[in-house]
Amino acid sequence: MTREIARRLPLYRQVVPPEWIDYNGHMSEGYYSLAFGFATDAMMDATGLDAAYREATGCSLYTVEAHLRYLRDVAEGAHLAVRTRVLGVHGKKAHFAHELYVVDAAAADPAPDAGPVATTELLALHVDQEQGRAVPFPDAVGERFAEFVEPAPEWAGRAIAAVAAG
Repeated sequence: MTREIARRLPLYRQVVPPEWIDYNGHMSEGYYSLAFGFATDAMMDATGLDAAYREATGCSLYTVEAHLRYLRDVAEGAHLAVRTRVLGVHGKKAHFAHELYVVDAAAADPAPDAGPVATTELLALHVDQEQGRAVPFPDAVGERFAEFVEPAPEWAGRAIAAVAAG
């Protein structure tokens, strides 16, 4: 079933600072995760799971599974844009993905022919921090998330390929 996407989440933007560069002269692997983490925070704000929500309810999203693909090197000073897609939300689970692009500083969006430099697919749980367990999203939060659900990119759902012994 295909449905029209009601809204698109805003791009998260970041410039690669010098401290993110490793001994090989490109962005160190941990900083890809950090950039994606900041994009998750931005997604939470856009869907109503912001600081006020966390303060009022004691609930937040906890990432419980992630699959990150490093596709190309990123240099110091590169302008990054992260495109976030909500792939599904049900009960206490949220499934989403981020695509990291290097963009022109003045660009509103990544170039149409630009491929991502990294991607990540995540599964998160809505956790009541006081109870220490996952709980269902309130209806209003689930409905806000549903406004952003869109089809999964072709790379989502892949597993890591095993290397044959030999």
